[in-house]
Amino acid sequence: MKTTLRLTLTVLALAAAGAAHAQTALLNVSYDVAREFYKDYNTAFVAHYKKTTGKDIKVDQSHAGSSAQARAVADGLAADVVTMNTTTDVDYLAERGVVAKDWAQRFPHGASPTTSTMLFLVRQGNPKNIKDWDDLTRPDVKVVVVNPKTGGNGRLAYLAAWGQVRAKGGSDAQAADFVGKLYKNVPALARGGRDATGMFLQRNLGDVLITFESEVVSVEREFGKGKVEAIHPSASIIAENPVAVVERTVSKKGTGAEAKAYLDYLYSPEGQEVAAKHGIRPRDEAVLKRYVSVFKPIKLFTVKEYFGSLGEAQKLHFNDGGKFDELYQPGK
Repeated sequence: MKTTLRLTLTVLALAAAGAAHAQTALLNVSYDVAREFYKDYNTAFVAHYKKTTGKDIKVDQSHAGSSAQARAVADGLAADVVTMNTTTDVDYLAERGVVAKDWAQRFPHGASPTTSTMLFLVRQGNPKNIKDWDDLTRPDVKVVVVNPKTGGNGRLAYLAAWGQVRAKGGSDAQAADFVGKLYKNVPALARGGRDATGMFLQRNLGDVLITFESEVVSVEREFGKGKVEAIHPSASIIAENPVAVVERTVSKKGTGAEAKAYLDYLYSPEGQEVAAKHGIRPRDEAVLKRYVSVFKPIKLFTVKEYFGSLGEAQKLHFNDGGKFDELYQPGK
C-alpha cells in the first residue's frame, strides 16, 4: 500500500513538474504568401519572449488563402491570433463573435502593423515587354491571379486594377470595362497567393503574375534569383495587413497575454525589420528609410478613395452575383 502511495505521489509530482514547465503554444492562422515572413518573425519573437520573460513559447503557423483561413477559424480552427491581408476577413470573424468587435482599435494603425501593394512579376528578361496595367489586356498576354472569392490577394489585385483606372481620371464604367478585358486574359484562377506563384513558375502558366510586393523576396528564396523581374506599375493599391487576437480561443486556453505580446512585437523595430527583409512595408519610418531601394516609389491609392471600404467593396464586387461574377465569365 505504501509503495503504491509513493508511486502515486511520484507520478503526481512529475506531472506537476511537467505542467510547471509546459511550453505555451500559440497558433497563428495567416494568409498564403506570409509563410516565410512569419517563420522568421516567430524565431525572433520566441527569442525576445524568452529574453524578456524568462519563459519558453512555441508558435505554430497555418497558411492558405486568407478568406479560406477566416472560414476555417470561424468553423472551429483554434487560432490564438489571425494575421490576414484584408480587413473583411477579420470583420467576418468579428461578426461571428470569434474576435472582438472593436478589433481594429486594439492595436495601432487600425491593427495593421504592415502594408503592401500589388505589382507584377514577369519572367526574366520581360519577354512580353510588360510595363503597366494596359499591357495586361493585350491579346498576347496571359495573366495569373488569385480568385477574389478565396483570397485577399485576389481581391486586392482586382481592386488595384479597377482603382488605377480611377486614379487616371477614369469612371467606374471605364474601370469595369478594363477589368473585364483583363480577366478575359486569365486562363485559370488560383486558390491563393502561393498557388498562383506555383502556377506561374512551376507549371509555367501565363506571362505575368499579379501579386503582393513581398512575393518577390519569397520567389527569390524558393526558386533562386534571376527567375522573375518585378514590374512596378504607374499606380497601385495600399494593402493593409490586419491582425487580431482570437478571443474565443485565448479565453479557453488562457493565452490572451501571450497572444497580445505576439502581435505587439510586430510593431517593434525588430518586428518591423523582419517585415522589411521580406518585402513587406513597415509602418516604422526609420525602418522604411533603410529599405528605400526595396520599396520603390509608386503612386498608391487607398481602398477608401474609390471603394469606401473593403466591406463595401465586398458587397458590390465579390459577393455572389456581384461585379466580379459579371465580369469574369470563363469560356465566353
